[in-house]
Amino acid sequence: MFQAPSVFQRAPLPPATRESEPGPEQTTTTTAPRPAPGAGASDAPAPAAAPARKRDPYFDNVKYLAIVLVAVAHAWEPVMDGSRATRALYMLVYTFHMPAFILISGYFSRTFDMSAPKVKRLITGVVVPYVLFETAYSLFKRYADDSPDTAISLIDPFYLTWFLVALFIWRVTTPIWLSLRHPMLVALAISVLASVSPEIGDDLDLQRVLQFLPFFVLGLLMKPEHFQLVRRREVKLLALPVLAAALLFAYWIAPRMQLGWLYRANSAQEMDAPWWSGAVMTLAMFGCALALTIVFLAWVPGRARWFTVLGAGTICGYLLHGLALKAAVYAGLFDRYTWLSDPIGLVVVTLTAAAAVSLMCTPPVGRALKWATDPDMSWAFRKTPAKRRADGSPA
Repeated sequence: MFQAPSVFQRAPLPPATRESEPGPEQTTTTTAPRPAPGAGASDAPAPAAAPARKRDPYFDNVKYLAIVLVAVAHAWEPVMDGSRATRALYMLVYTFHMPAFILISGYFSRTFDMSAPKVKRLITGVVVPYVLFETAYSLFKRYADDSPDTAISLIDPFYLTWFLVALFIWRVTTPIWLSLRHPMLVALAISVLASVSPEIGDDLDLQRVLQFLPFFVLGLLMKPEHFQLVRRREVKLLALPVLAAALLFAYWIAPRMQLGWLYRANSAQEMDAPWWSGAVMTLAMFGCALALTIVFLAWVPGRARWFTVLGAGTICGYLLHGLALKAAVYAGLFDRYTWLSDPIGLVVVTLTAAAAVSLMCTPPVGRALKWATDPDMSWAFRKTPAKRRADGSPA
């Protein structure tokens, strides 16, 4: 960000038990009851079947609301020219929506250790969707946009597929970050160096991979109590003036700042800025993104809501909404209906984007696309040998 049960337990936030894609699947587990004191082996109850895993509604809410912001911000791009207020809102949302998504992905990647089951999950949940949707986006542009020269290149991510490449790279380097003494300082240093290194090039969108890296590493370092902390009443109240100040600042800076700083896809020199500005802007943008991410996380509801179940399908919402938006652009929809740039049109665009991505996150869509987003590829992998006890018997 990838079916959530319809019933959720209200409980403290659990540690992650499974790494995540754009729509991570997080669960809580329960332990089997212990025999009463003094009970013999014959009196002990038979071992119960493994308890069903239950998703934490808070994180599903975070993922759903984040993907709605991603889709809405993408929908604003073709219609925000000429509206300072819309550009300011766009900049505000773009400052934190992907950092929040990346931070959550990092949090649920903490247990990734290159073991066989997790490598298999990485391939089926990240690599396969990337190959399929990178091909689909390229072919779609070739034929829908009448661009026969559009190449299918797996080393040059098209549009929003860069996130899957980034997630793969971040995930496989997780053991490295967890073994370092000061991983955040190293990640920030790498991010700063990337912002002043135009020679990195466009392959695998490494500029974005490296410049967004600190948010993934921060997620790796977070613990359940950190999310409890940002949801305290005091933080929620403090978040309101922070958001108000951010809105005013975004409105002031909207006509003065290049949007490229938000995308983190280029170095400072590639944006015709002095090299040192890359370091300054990287650190400044990290601070702003972190503050707004805290504001966002503070106000996400912790209990199950009507949209909670949609948090399990954010991988579909993420990958499909780009195709829908590109279809509108290729068809010249925004050029033909110029009123979409007016205030009423912007409301229509916003509500349409939110409704469309919500529909794409529904369980039926997830089941229909499971072959592409989480295929069963047991035929492609060796069977993992069963673990054995010290006496040689099966575990």
